[in-house]
Amino acid sequence: MKSFGQDSLADRSILLTMASTPVTVDAAADTAPKQRRTQAQRTEDTRRKILDAAVDLLAIKGYAGFRTADVAEVAGVSRGAQTHHFPSKDDLVVAVVEHVFQRATEQARTRAHKARSVDDAIKALLDDSQEFFFSELFLIAIDLAIQNRMKDGTTDVGQISAATRLPVEQNWLAALIESGVPKNVADDLLWLTISIVRGLAVRRLWQHDAPRFKRLFKLWREMVTTYLASLPATPSESRSRRSS
Repeated sequence: MKSFGQDSLADRSILLTMASTPVTVDAAADTAPKQRRTQAQRTEDTRRKILDAAVDLLAIKGYAGFRTADVAEVAGVSRGAQTHHFPSKDDLVVAVVEHVFQRATEQARTRAHKARSVDDAIKALLDDSQEFFFSELFLIAIDLAIQNRMKDGTTDVGQISAATRLPVEQNWLAALIESGVPKNVADDLLWLTISIVRGLAVRRLWQHDAPRFKRLFKLWREMVTTYLASLPATPSESRSRRSS
């Protein structure tokens, strides 16, 4: 995998945004007597600390420079505690992939529900897809999936991807249909949009041209608008226009 260069801060921001969770402070709880945590709570807290540290370090160093010893140090846990939860480097990275992909799924669902117009939905879909596919973790996930398939033909990363990304696509499909895209067009439009973003994300491996990417995404939105306007009206739309 590539090491981080000029895009490290942007990639780090993407990973941390995808993995972060909102924190709310309850003033009453702040003054309440603290209860002892259960063993399960302590275990989950340790696991979360390790995952958060791993996300941060992967974003900074990339897969090649990623060291489990550094993760334990940043997380503030012992090496023994870390290896208890994640015996190997790849075990830890796969867990990070699942951790971040799940957060990305929740974020995509929220964005999809907020879309009101077709252009809103396409823009939000492009933004959400770019944030996901342009992250370092996506490239790491591809690398792990390829390595595992070459070894035994199976991959945990592939299963994680299917379990998290397919629901994301269903949310965006529903958003496109609700915004006015005909059902028989929405699925193909979704596939094409995601494929364009994913293809440009992979192209960064040999040519990262951010201004061109931005221009192409804008062009795609314009092309979608023009294409949808050229479609014949459905019977319900025709009735609506006559009544108005």
